[in-house]
Amino acid sequence: MSATDIIKDIKARKLKPIYLLHGDESYYIDLISDYIEENLLNDMEKGFNQTVLYGKDTEVMTVLNAARRYPMMSDYQLILVKEAQDLKIDKATDQFQAYCENPLVSTILVLCHKYGKFDKRKKVYKSIEKKGLVFESNSIYENKVPAWIEDFIKSKAHHINPKASALLAEYLGNDLSKVANELEKLMLNVAKGQEIGTKEVQDNIGISKEYNVFELQNALAKRDVFKANQIINYFEANPKANPMVLIMGNLAGYFTKILKYHYIQDKSQAARELGVNPYFIKDYELAARNFSLGKTFEVVSLLREYDLKSKGVDSTGNTESGDLMKELVFKIMH
Repeated sequence: MSATDIIKDIKARKLKPIYLLHGDESYYIDLISDYIEENLLNDMEKGFNQTVLYGKDTEVMTVLNAARRYPMMSDYQLILVKEAQDLKIDKATDQFQAYCENPLVSTILVLCHKYGKFDKRKKVYKSIEKKGLVFESNSIYENKVPAWIEDFIKSKAHHINPKASALLAEYLGNDLSKVANELEKLMLNVAKGQEIGTKEVQDNIGISKEYNVFELQNALAKRDVFKANQIINYFEANPKANPMVLIMGNLAGYFTKILKYHYIQDKSQAARELGVNPYFIKDYELAARNFSLGKTFEVVSLLREYDLKSKGVDSTGNTESGDLMKELVFKIMH
């Protein structure tokens, strides 16, 4: 079940006695648990029947004793265990296992196990899976983030253009909690119905619309030496906002896609094959014209070499990031 499906069932009062929410991506765990915390009980019921515990400050028996209570003037009580990855279940495995095999139906026990997966080999996991509901929240692939941003924005009655969503994805990464937080702040300052573009991103999040990795890619694709060096100089003057490790990672991904583009037989399928928005295919087509297959292989090799140099490996000369980037861009362009 998706997070949306689970929330829909909870709204319809199709409840499970135990919810195990686990995985590397905390966004959906928070989305589900926040909905349960805010909506399962009404304000009057919450006073007697809602208990919020934190794994690192709680013993297993405290959780179990709370779960075995009966609700007061309510059909259900909620026991919400946040940061459940810190709950030392192994200290009371048998008792916890026994409860999971025979949970109290009037108790809704929610375990928020973040930043990693619950051990699926444990009997406890299998019991929860049988008697309750297990939701695994996996990290999203970075190439899926722009589409996720567009869907998120659309769900809030806004619209964002592909270039702006790609720019946000490049700089915010695939931590969806961080991405959602920045998008919420952005939408506060943009009227509904107004398209969110790179200008709105620059004005409200602080990402430069002219001097960023995305524009560096465009400059390299066009072999625009002047613009590429302008951007590199900006990066050198603002190293904290533009760490070389981030730049190298993005360029490596970009030129790897150019390399793949060269091998695609049916170019009409390029967007699907590369996993990018069709809006950007014209950019890859231009880059492939300006960088032959052989040159693209050379660039990918250069990126690997300079990534190692930036980390002090195989480097006999200057390891300052600004100087290395200037050398790298010169070699890419010539």
